[in-house]
Amino acid sequence: MSLVREDLHDYCPVSNHAVNDKIVQLTKAGKNVYHFAFGQSPFPVIEEAVEALKDNAEQNDYLPVSGISKLRNAICDFHCHFDDLHFLPEQVIVAPGSKELIFLLISVFGGDILIPSPSWTTYKPQSVLAGHKPIIVENAMEEGWKLVPEKLTKAVKHLEKKKVKLLIFCNPDNPSGIDYTNDQLKSLSLVCQENNIIVLSDEIYARLHFKGEHNSIAKFYPEGTILSSGLSKWASAGGWRIGYHIYPPELMELLSAVSSAASNTYSCAPAPMQYAVSEMMSNIPACDEYIQHSTRILKAVSEFCVGELQSAGVKVIASAAAYCIFPNFEILREPLKKRHITTCEDMCTALFEEANVAVIAGGPAFLRPLDELTTRLCYVNFNGKLALNESRRIGLSFPLPDKFVENFCCQTFEGIKVIVKWVKAQLEET
Repeated sequence: MSLVREDLHDYCPVSNHAVNDKIVQLTKAGKNVYHFAFGQSPFPVIEEAVEALKDNAEQNDYLPVSGISKLRNAICDFHCHFDDLHFLPEQVIVAPGSKELIFLLISVFGGDILIPSPSWTTYKPQSVLAGHKPIIVENAMEEGWKLVPEKLTKAVKHLEKKKVKLLIFCNPDNPSGIDYTNDQLKSLSLVCQENNIIVLSDEIYARLHFKGEHNSIAKFYPEGTILSSGLSKWASAGGWRIGYHIYPPELMELLSAVSSAASNTYSCAPAPMQYAVSEMMSNIPACDEYIQHSTRILKAVSEFCVGELQSAGVKVIASAAAYCIFPNFEILREPLKKRHITTCEDMCTALFEEANVAVIAGGPAFLRPLDELTTRLCYVNFNGKLALNESRRIGLSFPLPDKFVENFCCQTFEGIKVIVKWVKAQLEET
């Protein structure tokens, strides 16, 4: 008799963490790996948070499940400043990471779950763990990897219209790095309103928009949007485990259920972090300065990666934000086929074994077909402290120099050059 639920017989750890653990061990053993497989911030934690944590390390009380009021107020003010969205603190719940809140929401939700493809690696496994059979909505590279109204409408056409559904929507997107225009969000909002679809808008990368022009679907569908965010990406505090969700007044029933689930699972987010983050998020000028330096560095690195890959014939849509791109190596289809390499995972294995480059295959991790040659490439494997210090030395009044990536993001620069060389070598063998 199996000790595990039958529907979890092939349940696996999240792919990016598994790959990262392996590469960390190889690196410690002295192997040089160009690690494009993990989306962790390269930058040091924003300094204001570090200093505030030192002052609050002794905080050890169990705190309110939803988070301390000072932090929830700071979160509301933060989104008012950056997104022109207006919330009240009672709409906010804080947790040890937004991932936990996503899982609890999926667990208490009573309808169908809709997940676009490609998508972040965790949405589907969380849905399965919570007992759902998610409906996958196929996006296409020809449409910029974006969720389009026609496909969303088609995906719910066979479902009961009055029954509530939950769309898990990542914007800016992981794994593609794409964003949405206001018009695109308005169109999606109409479909959601017409088909009784609640939107969980995962905006963890919002502050890393290269132009500082993030658009939230909450502006156009406020009554049906749950905003998800946290500190792991823009503040470089992934290991601090502070995330939050903001619910509209119309969905307080869901927030109440999630809060109850939270009280029965994690109790509260870590006390020292809550106090430290509340002080940091209240310092808008410091946050803004840190964000501007981080995003212009990421923009320079992203543009370099996209340009180099495209020059080798690899199809890739330029990212608008975040840490990653989603290149398609279809140009290698025939050369790889001659080597009996027909799946993306096999291609990634060859790239790792032959060039010491680690990326993650689009399928199955990001819900793409196994034979589609798409990969998620995270261009954050550089010394972020070095790059951040140099950007600050230059000053925001001046642009980054042309050779900034080569000189201050060396590991990423070299790794992309190695990928291009490997691609060209495959093509030359045909």
